[in-house]
Amino acid sequence: MARIVGVDIPNEKVVVVSLTYIYGIGDSLARDICAKAKVDPLKRVKDLTDEEIAAIRAEIGQHKVEGDLRREQMLNIKRLEEIGCYRGIRHRKGLPVRGQRTKTNARTRKGPRKTIANKKEAVK
Repeated sequence: MARIVGVDIPNEKVVVVSLTYIYGIGDSLARDICAKAKVDPLKRVKDLTDEEIAAIRAEIGQHKVEGDLRREQMLNIKRLEEIGCYRGIRHRKGLPVRGQRTKTNARTRKGPRKTIANKKEAVK
């Protein structure tokens, strides 16, 4: 396995797909990196030469990925929480931040349902 930016990328996969294993690199950025590094995007990682891997590393070094990107996102969320804005309060409470409904759905943010005793009223 080739190790790029502290991440082992799979050898058996195509370079474009393998680069997406790095946090902060998606499909389009992976294609751009391959083009700028002059590497065939359909080549397998195990077939890359040391020069090609070095070129990919150099190109990825110009982008914010992995630890730096995670740290920046956490600091942004922390800043919102500290200034007490609406988005920060929603982050703090663990509720959806971007205006989604919460009466139903929102289970990803809220977690599993907590049943409340006698919630349903008896039908008469």
